[in-house]
Amino acid sequence: MEQDDNNASSKILSPGRRTILKAGAAVATTSALGFPAIVKAQSDKIIIGHLTPRTGFLGPLGEYAVMSITLAVEEQNKAGGLLGRQLTLISEDSVNPPTASSKAQRLLERDGAAVLIGEISSASALGIAQIAQRNKKLFMNTGCNSDELRGKSCNKFMFHIEAANSTYVKACGRSLVRDNLIKGKKLYALSADYAFGHDLLRAAKSFVSANGGTIANDELVPTDATDFSPYLLKIRQAKPDLVISNLAGNQITNFIKQYSEFGLPFPIAGFGFDTAVAWGAGADSFAGTWPTTWHHDVNAPSAKAFVAAFIKKFGKPPENQAWGEYVAFRSIVQAVTETKSLDTTKLIEYFEKGAPIDALKARKGTYRAWDHQLLQEMYTVTPKPKAQIKDKWDFMLLGASVPGPNESLEVLAPTMQENACTFT
Repeated sequence: MEQDDNNASSKILSPGRRTILKAGAAVATTSALGFPAIVKAQSDKIIIGHLTPRTGFLGPLGEYAVMSITLAVEEQNKAGGLLGRQLTLISEDSVNPPTASSKAQRLLERDGAAVLIGEISSASALGIAQIAQRNKKLFMNTGCNSDELRGKSCNKFMFHIEAANSTYVKACGRSLVRDNLIKGKKLYALSADYAFGHDLLRAAKSFVSANGGTIANDELVPTDATDFSPYLLKIRQAKPDLVISNLAGNQITNFIKQYSEFGLPFPIAGFGFDTAVAWGAGADSFAGTWPTTWHHDVNAPSAKAFVAAFIKKFGKPPENQAWGEYVAFRSIVQAVTETKSLDTTKLIEYFEKGAPIDALKARKGTYRAWDHQLLQEMYTVTPKPKAQIKDKWDFMLLGASVPGPNESLEVLAPTMQENACTFT
């Protein structure tokens, strides 16, 4: 959607570039190695550092992340800024783990960012978290699922808006157990061949085994794979009771489309999911049961306000990565406003005391003190009946929130026994 050049959030830039949003000013961009004068922090501004992949198989999700964080910062500046100061957003294409680490270091040590928000790749998040810890600044993880980030690689300066892999598995698994698709069943799993997929497969095997099922076949799929026919031919031969996707990004799009084209009769489900990648597959191909942290049909006042603002600006609804960026930023605004400080120690203490967080859902969430995971409701989505579809984004039927209204939000989250975290 075309926007005025003075409207900063309209600039979705090419790979390896940064977006800089300054209140009341046009966007300035540079190459990944350039440092124009506009980048330098100013004493009357608060710098928000943002990192997300804009290229590769996670790129489609990163685009929503950039749109959302820019909208959030614009809204806050229009409301008077933070602590009486306007905000400057610097959004970087994190590209890959080494680049993500170097850009995180530049944002904190050269640009003077007060906080880091973002990321989708769990491998990149690990490096960013280490840079944040060294600089004693917060890193709000908006899209990285790996349980390891909340476990043996946890970090006192890292907070998690995104749910853990094991939480996604439990959220979707409840539906699969209810529908008699786990106990006594033979499953076939396809997993993304990087940290996220390996971690998700581990969580999937644990859940399926505990509930009486078997993952009889599991295949690791390269992140740059676009042709799933070799895997689909193997699935046809194996005749599983259920096909499980532990894929990521546009891998899911390609898998859903090609699974539909092959016409395989076996039901499918996913333990990892993003609504944007399903949009890429389209209503005619979408099938199965999938977990999600959020959907634009969530019935909560703050969710509806966010969706309306996003649609007004971008002409389409936000998806769950956009949700993550928005909630992360609003969490920081809440903490800074309540503590009247940008001091990292005070912000950590504020979150660890269990301050209620508006997660754009019916129930408010809280950051858990011992691993900094946001405890929150989850959902599943399934295909919406064709007669009910209103537009090209409206073909997923949102299930009831889990845990249920009378259950603790701890129900789906990793326990200390499952995923011990010790802050150093």
